[in-house]
Amino acid sequence: MAVGLDKFTTAIDDELQTVRDGGSQFKAVRGEYGSGKTFFARWLTERAKQANFATAEVQISDTETPLHKLEKVYRRIIESLATPGVSSGAFSDVVNGWFYVLEQDAAQGVIADRHTIQRRTNELLESRLAGVSKEAPAFAMALRAYRDMVARGRHADADGLLAWLGGQPNVSAAVKRAAGVKSNLDHFGALGFLQGLLTVLRDSDYSGLVLVLDEVETLQRMRSDVREKSLNALRQLMDEVDSGRFPGLYLLMTGTPAFYDGQQGVQRLAPLAQRLQTDFSTDARFDNPRATQIRLSGFTQSTLVELGSRIRDIYAQGSQNSDRLHAVVDDAYVAALAAAVGGELGGKTGVAPRIFLKKLVSDVLDRVDQFPDFDPRRDYQLTVSSTELTAQEIEARSRGDRRAATSVDDVALDL
Repeated sequence: MAVGLDKFTTAIDDELQTVRDGGSQFKAVRGEYGSGKTFFARWLTERAKQANFATAEVQISDTETPLHKLEKVYRRIIESLATPGVSSGAFSDVVNGWFYVLEQDAAQGVIADRHTIQRRTNELLESRLAGVSKEAPAFAMALRAYRDMVARGRHADADGLLAWLGGQPNVSAAVKRAAGVKSNLDHFGALGFLQGLLTVLRDSDYSGLVLVLDEVETLQRMRSDVREKSLNALRQLMDEVDSGRFPGLYLLMTGTPAFYDGQQGVQRLAPLAQRLQTDFSTDARFDNPRATQIRLSGFTQSTLVELGSRIRDIYAQGSQNSDRLHAVVDDAYVAALAAAVGGELGGKTGVAPRIFLKKLVSDVLDRVDQFPDFDPRRDYQLTVSSTELTAQEIEARSRGDRRAATSVDDVALDL
């Protein structure tokens, strides 16, 4: 159902291939509210899963996941970690799969008893974690202890240690003491743990990790000291990706134009602004999809019609009235309905997809499918109530027609 993203496909696939080959990539996406930033991010992660990437999506917020506290960001990465076979919470499967691969590699080409294989597995574990041990020795130490606990049947302690590896703060002191680790993960250790995660993914035959930092524009609403720390943390992440510290990482960030261009956002930190600088002075048709920062234009009338036609075709595939659905709800009617919905929302087609698809399916396609004599051109008149609109849709409607406001709170003022 993705429309209007074809121009990014080649560049995104090339960048994913670079990451798969051991490189790293940073990408920033800009777009107004309702332009499809989150949809783009999920389109990219689904595309990455088809190429055997693991993915994680982190919603930046001032309370749950402040960007300047990287230990919390890492925790959310682990909680949302997904693989082609597991939709979320895949960390346990990844770690256990990694140990299985280690044992298979250790036993390859030799006939040996269990103790010999275990010794060879330990040696292989040490060699593969050698680089990570320099940056995050606790990560490697905890992995060794986890494997030992599982082998001894201490599954409860092993689960607790796995939670500690995932950045969870409330792990019993007894479990940490048994593993030889003391404190919880902090801001400075988070990047080292991220390196460890990438190493485990690579050795488990995954192509890498696609990490999405969504709604980064929320930094603008934070206290000035917190905002500056968060912007600096973002600059640090960009520099670390560029330096090659995180082979196998594709880092995607989304934000609004106000965040990238305003003084309460990226422009507040000159080094970060310089790294994200991209020329958008030309026509959007000629935007460079390989640039560090790309922009989404949102839905146009043509892409809205294309989406509606696709939805109709998918709907018709599951109906016994496929021919009638295509004949009555043809492309011309889909275009007329899209224009009408856009008109109800002040001509803002960019914020229209949700309400347009709702009207198309429930008000039109369902009725055409169930009632042989229903003709939407004759029997259906579009009505859009304020109670079924989101705040952004109400704002778009009130901007287009001040008479549509139902209260003073519905009127958007240009200050």
